[in-house]
Amino acid sequence: MSNHQLPFSSSPTLFKRQAVCLTALLALCMSFSAMAAAGDSASATARYQAERAACNNGRSNQDRATCLKEAGAALAESRRGRLSDNPNADRSNALLRCNALPADDREACQRRMNGEGTTSGSALEGGISRELTVPDRK
Repeated sequence: MSNHQLPFSSSPTLFKRQAVCLTALLALCMSFSAMAAAGDSASATARYQAERAACNNGRSNQDRATCLKEAGAALAESRRGRLSDNPNADRSNALLRCNALPADDREACQRRMNGEGTTSGSALEGGISRELTVPDRK
């Protein structure tokens, strides 16, 4: 049987040093995580305050009560880490919605979501209309 040297020594002094180093590393990682969370929380709170101001000034496309409820729900979701501004996720979601359409309409929907055709309106105006003229396949 051969003797194998373990990476962690059984020497009490060396073990204590290793434990202190690991603890320090863990504390450092946790502090970076806390700083990132604090920044996200401040951003979410600032967004919430701006949304509340829009609700109270009548600049939203919703009645005041609904607007305030939605702003609060968005803040709560943001704090849970389930709300993000990710254009790639938005685009993917838009394309997934096309999958619910019949095969004949799906391709035109995907083309509209990829920017073909004309776009008019806005969410503030009540909706975005995307139009693409395609030849009839029949």
